[in-house]
Amino acid sequence: MENEVREGAELKVTLESLGELSLIVLEGEVDVYSAPKLRDTIRELVDEGRYRIVVDLEGVAFLDSTGLGVLVGGLKRVKNHQGELGIICNQERILRIFRITGLTKVFTIYRTREELLASIEGA
Repeated sequence: MENEVREGAELKVTLESLGELSLIVLEGEVDVYSAPKLRDTIRELVDEGRYRIVVDLEGVAFLDSTGLGVLVGGLKRVKNHQGELGIICNQERILRIFRITGLTKVFTIYRTREELLASIEGA
């Protein structure tokens, strides 16, 4: 999988491959209109046998309940294959949503891409 960019009106999705890990970099808003693009991206990765996925939310300006639902659905999808779905986020307004909903206990959350890369190297 080469780096691939998928653009829509409100959400830009870029795929990167870090060895066995697939990184989905998002820019824009993840809402009821754009969330299907994220869901389709996760579904396609899983269908390709890629079960280690991290979603980078650093470039996300807005995340609603539909976006959260897509992330939870993606997590269930990869868990069915003993995979994992992590999150990169250092934005307090978005992290607050994960804390309020209790999803910080469900997702591995990395504060930066560097923290993710360090965890891969340390594994």
